[in-house]
Amino acid sequence: MEDSPAAYIHLVHRLIEECMLFNMSQEECMEALSKHANIKPVITSTVWKELEKENKEFFEAYLKNRVERASETETRQRIQNMVLDSSK
Repeated sequence: MEDSPAAYIHLVHRLIEECMLFNMSQEECMEALSKHANIKPVITSTVWKELEKENKEFFEAYLKNRVERASETETRQRIQNMVLDSSK
């Protein structure tokens, strides 16, 4: 891969997409790329914000889906805890 700013931004873009496949938030993605790819959080944040501007509807749906998944996970955990508590 060439060492141009455009190539670097493309790499960050691709890695953000990978993070999104794992349903990560912007903050989780920034932390993961910093830790595992040595990409400064400010770079990830900047690219993420540009992607949001270019794909507003997609990111709105992504955020809504993240919130719904978190709610479903929380509800599932509460039910499991109730079942465990009732079996004691």
